[in-house]
Amino acid sequence: MISTERTAAPAESPVPAARSRLRALGGGGLLWTGGVLLLALSVAVAVTIGPARISVGDVWSAVAAHLGIGEARLSPIRDGIIWNLRMPRTLLAAVCGAGLAVCGTVMQSLLRNPLADPFVLGVSSGASTGAVLVVVLGVGGGAVTLPVGAFIGALCSFALVMLLSHTLGGSTDRVVLSGVAAMQLFQALTSFVVMTAADAEQTRGVLFWLLGSLGGVGWTDVWICTAVLAVSLLICLGHARTLDAFAFGQDAAAALGVNVARTRTVLLCTTALLTAALVSSAGAIGFVGLVLPHAARALTGSGHRRLLPVTALAGAVFLVWVDTLARTVLDPQEVPVGVVTALIGVPAFVLVLHRTRRAT
Repeated sequence: MISTERTAAPAESPVPAARSRLRALGGGGLLWTGGVLLLALSVAVAVTIGPARISVGDVWSAVAAHLGIGEARLSPIRDGIIWNLRMPRTLLAAVCGAGLAVCGTVMQSLLRNPLADPFVLGVSSGASTGAVLVVVLGVGGGAVTLPVGAFIGALCSFALVMLLSHTLGGSTDRVVLSGVAAMQLFQALTSFVVMTAADAEQTRGVLFWLLGSLGGVGWTDVWICTAVLAVSLLICLGHARTLDAFAFGQDAAAALGVNVARTRTVLLCTTALLTAALVSSAGAIGFVGLVLPHAARALTGSGHRRLLPVTALAGAVFLVWVDTLARTVLDPQEVPVGVVTALIGVPAFVLVLHRTRRAT
């Protein structure tokens, strides 16, 4: 027989426990501070890269002048390049990267699927259909813009996924299967509309946008997406302990007092709305929500109170540099951002799939 004295765990001394918590908090604070500084430096340097010669000092000068904390010492042309062209694009890239990475983190935890990402629910396909209906068929008579049409399409797709999954029982695997079905449906609708009603120019423009494009964005897109990201991140952080409980499965989470159905609905709706807002402004950018959560977990562990902010910073820095590469590598021609993320994300996807197979 096994002695109970051997199996009983010794009581943890409060002093080492407190030191452990302090080290964890200190490590998280250091990681957070380093991430913020790296993001600020990445944005400043990325804005300087391009045909026009601009220094980091010019960037800070332009930003300070527009914020009212300094005097403008740049020519109107250089100031316009920084403030009206490169800065909103770079900031939107950061916001999109952060938002997609957060969505991937939440969905992988909720669905307990390491291969889940923001597009598994068919939100991207729905946004694509909405955009095509506006551009090609002129739905809305000019009153509905492409971002608005994409947003409405994304919401319609998510509503269909929720309806299908609820009808089929509402389990996590049913949500994934419903998302795959909705994705195929809206992709077919998009292809049908493009093939039957679009001319060559419309087809080229729509396909470029569907692959992900941050060209032509303005400050309105930045403010809207930033506001949606801030609200969504606060909601997800408010459910951080609940997401930790989901790591043990739905039954274990329910035993810990979690309202599984309500929590899953709130968080899935939050991620769907955030994805819809990002896709409506930047198009379909894949693999960010799949790859970055795994990279962040390697730094922070699985606790979502630390994982979510670090994932957001990692996604922001990642997409800033991906967008910089996309707009400069074949200058003056621009490569869709989604193409670059796919070239980077597919090998990472294979690695994650291989690690998942080994774990099972």
